[in-house]
Amino acid sequence: MTDQAPPKIEFPCENYPIKTMGVASESFINGVLAVMQKHAPGFDLNRVKVKDSAKGTFQSCTVYITATGEPQLKAIFEDLKAVDGTKMVL
Repeated sequence: MTDQAPPKIEFPCENYPIKTMGVASESFINGVLAVMQKHAPGFDLNRVKVKDSAKGTFQSCTVYITATGEPQLKAIFEDLKAVDGTKMVL
């Protein structure tokens, strides 16, 4: 085994995906989009991907942003975790 450090992200980083999974509801998706608008205004709404689980109980929402730095990403992740219905943020 080698001791390799994980690759560093160079900022700004275009097309940075952020995926949130939670209980399926319009309010969950609207909450995710509100957080993204707050921290990454101008992201492409046409690239937002929402996928329902097999039974329709959960949804995943993937948003692509231009990441500007670690402070921005940390703030996004913290605010996404606070969205009602959120189960996981990747």
